[in-house]
Amino acid sequence: MHRRTGLRLFGGALAGVLLLLLGLDWLFPLPSAPQYSPLVLAADGSVLHAYLNPTQKWRMKTELREITPVLRKAIIEKEDRWFYWHFGVNPLALVQAAGRNLFGTGRTTGASTITMQVARLLEPKERTFGNKLLEMARATQLEIHYSKPEILQLYLNLVPYGGNVEGVKSAALLYFQQPPDYLSLAQTVTLAIIPNRPRGLVLGKNNAAVLQERNRWLRRFQEAGLFTAQDVADALLEPLEVQRHAAPTLAPHLSRRLVQQFPGRAIIQSSLSRNKQSKAEDLTRNYVRRLHELGITQAAVLVVNNRTRQVEAYVGSADFQDFGSQGQNDGVTAVRSPGSTLKPFLYALAMDRGLVTPKLVLPDVPTNFQGYRPENFDKHCNGEVTLERALAYSLNIPAVRVLNEVGVANFTDKLRQAGFQSVSRNRARLGLSSILGGCGANLEELTNLYVTLANNGQYSKLQLTKATHPTAGTALFSPAAAFLTTDILAQLTRPDLPLGAASSMRLPKIAWKTGTSYGRRDAWSIGYNKQYTVGVWIGNFSGHGSPSLTGADVATPLLFNIFNDLAYNSPNDWFAPPAALDFRLVCAETGLVPSETCPNQIIDYFLPGVSEGRRCQHQREVLLSEDGSFVYCRACAPAAGFRRALYPNLLPEVAAYKEAQGIPYRRLPPHNSRCQLVRGGSESAPTITSPTANTEYVLNRHEQQQLLLSCTTDNEVRQVYWYVNDKFLRAAAATERVFFKPPPGPLKISCADDHGRNTDVLVTVAEM
Repeated sequence: MHRRTGLRLFGGALAGVLLLLLGLDWLFPLPSAPQYSPLVLAADGSVLHAYLNPTQKWRMKTELREITPVLRKAIIEKEDRWFYWHFGVNPLALVQAAGRNLFGTGRTTGASTITMQVARLLEPKERTFGNKLLEMARATQLEIHYSKPEILQLYLNLVPYGGNVEGVKSAALLYFQQPPDYLSLAQTVTLAIIPNRPRGLVLGKNNAAVLQERNRWLRRFQEAGLFTAQDVADALLEPLEVQRHAAPTLAPHLSRRLVQQFPGRAIIQSSLSRNKQSKAEDLTRNYVRRLHELGITQAAVLVVNNRTRQVEAYVGSADFQDFGSQGQNDGVTAVRSPGSTLKPFLYALAMDRGLVTPKLVLPDVPTNFQGYRPENFDKHCNGEVTLERALAYSLNIPAVRVLNEVGVANFTDKLRQAGFQSVSRNRARLGLSSILGGCGANLEELTNLYVTLANNGQYSKLQLTKATHPTAGTALFSPAAAFLTTDILAQLTRPDLPLGAASSMRLPKIAWKTGTSYGRRDAWSIGYNKQYTVGVWIGNFSGHGSPSLTGADVATPLLFNIFNDLAYNSPNDWFAPPAALDFRLVCAETGLVPSETCPNQIIDYFLPGVSEGRRCQHQREVLLSEDGSFVYCRACAPAAGFRRALYPNLLPEVAAYKEAQGIPYRRLPPHNSRCQLVRGGSESAPTITSPTANTEYVLNRHEQQQLLLSCTTDNEVRQVYWYVNDKFLRAAAATERVFFKPPPGPLKISCADDHGRNTDVLVTVAEM
């Protein structure tokens, strides 16, 4: 019975205490958490960048792990040796303080515990007896809600160090350029003694007074048995030559981005490597200084660890403080024209669709793609080139041809999967020019695509903050397509190798691609090995171009410099062909599976079960007259008196290009003029390349502008006949360009060849 009564009494008392505490919290809510200076850390925990807090103070949050045993001992011994034994208020210290203050013996003191000081620092008030009582009540409340280590942490985050410096971490970084857990015994004691006299003991101004006070407390701590005699003796010999330093300002663009992404967070740990970031910033700044005389003022650099996908260096501009060149703009996220940097991914996609292999021969001739006429960068055509040469030499016309075959929607869908925001927004308006830079992209998106190649075609987002595990990936390309693309991009026989680089002993082993936007406004160079991918953009934030601004001449040298400085001693391993890849013999003339008419054969990679197995037909058998002056068709061939021969089976546009350029080739003799039968069929009819069907042409009547007529035909065609609105205009050679002054209104343009085959297009002409 007595036991039950005791339990009831204890329960009632406990409930009363809880109600009292709840009432105290309701009447006197806890002060809001301190407003800290946002800190952005490197992956190793060192401070990259610090910002003032909203009240314009340096109040950097000291983490529990940074409160070393030395710092804890010194603070508690000096400020509140009974810290771990009282509940916010030390009654004995209050009695002693009251006696000293009442009788005037000893030093006047307020007997404030560390917890009471925290209460005062959280809610500064005038020092009165009433406020002292409130401070004591608040201290008790703090003890209920926080552990002793957390209270000590609050204290060390709020103690003043003069001016706008608060907290031991702020003082450690601004005066000693080290975090608290890296300080020596002498430095730690220095920071422990200043908070009581922040105006009299000012580091950098009163160093002599600080030194004297430091040494006095070091001896007292030794007497109290806190530190060994040898440790104190060494600390006493340590000089005190400190001054206030600027707060760390590495990686300003990423730091600003992360602080905006995580508002209110006191400490943000980025993925950056402090050493790589510092080197990348120095290399970029010094390199761009040399470009100023060329009218080039800015650059951006991204360095990514391929295995973790963490960004280890992030340079948004050459100089954040260069306001004249808009240095505070972030070149990593700025949307620009990507130039030719997307071509590798188009070819990788085409490989995965079985459309191409490295040795496949593509036409490189002037071509009209439904009104779009791309040109190569050097304005020169090569007739026919292999895919690997088209990519290594960054040829535009073959790339547009492959995109036309793959489909713009399929290609832009891949870019959307890879996180290309501008492409996703504008997909409906993008056309064939997107492969030449006609879409928007930023350095972060482009660099991550090359990281995807380095990771066997697996895509996932880049990590800007430290992560223990990489995020799950999505397969954008097969490992086979990624390897073949890498193999081509690693070739050194290419025009975008910087002058003199081939003979350099420090040429890095990387795969890379350059790009130059229209008007030479943007220069790109992005490269990778197994360990790192580095993306470089160079240009002007104003958008002004420069004649010298090309990826090969301007961006690639910086790319090589960064690779040599950041990854020069990295393991010398390289990408290995995946098991899904195999070899086959192909015709050297076309890159297709050889037929019986393909004597010259070479080895090419292919994807079994994916790459098309179309047979080569680069030569066709024809029936020649005995003297070889004309050919017979099957309908007019005689029973005897002819012979069989092989002739090149060129695409009409390739034959037209060779004819126009005077490039010799075995041209098919004319058809038997006495043949009474006409070979029809739309497949072999002339193709009108100008004007473009269903297009409106606006001509200036004052300038006497004319319309161009041109076509491509089969090899045996010698002459074509042009008609306008079914009225004969003139005869012309098959490769001749014809100009005429059209009447306004709808026009029917017709072209017939000397075999009677005909093609029509409809256009509209308007005058202005």
